[in-house]
Amino acid sequence: MYGASSALLVRGGLGLEPWGVLHQGLAELTGLSMGVVAIAVGAAVLLLWIPIRQRPGLGTVSNVFAVGLAIDATLALVPAAHGLPARIALLVAGIVLNGVATGLYIAARFGPGPRDGLMTGLHRLTGRSVRLVRTAIEVAVVATGFALGGSVGVGTVAYALAIGPLAQFFLRVFAIPAAGDGRTVVAAGSPEGAILRR
Repeated sequence: MYGASSALLVRGGLGLEPWGVLHQGLAELTGLSMGVVAIAVGAAVLLLWIPIRQRPGLGTVSNVFAVGLAIDATLALVPAAHGLPARIALLVAGIVLNGVATGLYIAARFGPGPRDGLMTGLHRLTGRSVRLVRTAIEVAVVATGFALGGSVGVGTVAYALAIGPLAQFFLRVFAIPAAGDGRTVVAAGSPEGAILRR
């Protein structure tokens, strides 16, 4: 879902999410596909977990490969949109699908993706809020991607404004009740709980 959502934003042509801007910029620079770049960036970010002592899970490692493969597969299947209504529809679908993916993979608790793990690791290491750390990372990613030729536009702004509320909503939709007490597995003190409260 993450990979497909990123590809839908590409096909909409109205601006990408922050990491998509970086992936597209690096793809332009290297001549590699966006999916291959996403895999390489995910692996590189995972290496940054070593000094901040983050521990990967099955979801973390799967994320590195699955997102990139899904980006390239969706780009191969979905043609570029023509006309503003179709482009807006792809933009909205991409943003909502990204929110659904966020809720599903965090609720599954198989480990954060490399990029979210970097955020939660730096949050733990620095004591800064999740919101501040995430904003700092994504501003740096967008600026770098834009400098390399990545697409920034109204879609980038729409994503930035919508993804927090969407992620919070879908985290609640997909939260799994704990056995016996009716509470959810997204604990208030966990990184996932911090994201849920954003």
